[in-house]
Amino acid sequence: MKPVGLTDPRTGRWPYAVVQLRQENLRADSYNLVGFQNHLKFGEQARVLRLIPGLENAAFLRYGQIHRNTYIDAPNLLTETLQLRAHPSVLIAGQLSGVEGYTESIASGLLAGRYAAALARGIQPTPAPRVTANGSLTHYITHAESKRFQPANITFDLLPPLEEDLRRRIGDKKDKKERHRIQCDRALAAWDQWLTESAD
Repeated sequence: MKPVGLTDPRTGRWPYAVVQLRQENLRADSYNLVGFQNHLKFGEQARVLRLIPGLENAAFLRYGQIHRNTYIDAPNLLTETLQLRAHPSVLIAGQLSGVEGYTESIASGLLAGRYAAALARGIQPTPAPRVTANGSLTHYITHAESKRFQPANITFDLLPPLEEDLRRRIGDKKDKKERHRIQCDRALAAWDQWLTESAD
């Protein structure tokens, strides 16, 4: 992980990287090394991990492995309201739907919950606005080319681009922050309006 703000008390400098340990059990005698997926053989993992200060004498209960997330073919199976096309009363969210990342998975669950609540009231839900992060990510997973579909995180590239004349006025290289600010302002306004219109 990036060591931002973690000053080494011995040197007064930030280390190159840091390891995050996550408690694995109630006894607090087993910890997980967060984000250590790799292809190294177990013996080599033990050698490399013991190079980390504080882990020289650690006993490793499990070694890192690459995992593969399971996800559906969202472009063929899902609508923009996260409903299965073949079974509209079933909604799919999170990594299974093809979004990548904790925040994105939580956000898609929020959308699915709102859509499910609308369906329970007998109302066909309205998709989140395309100009918002939630709307753009859902648009991507439901409209990507199926043969090349890969899960995605939200990026500014998924949002609709600004109008060409506005981009020219701002300048392509001049002020990316200003372009992003405008996109965020538009997204927040659209999100607020959508929440108001889709409320009871």
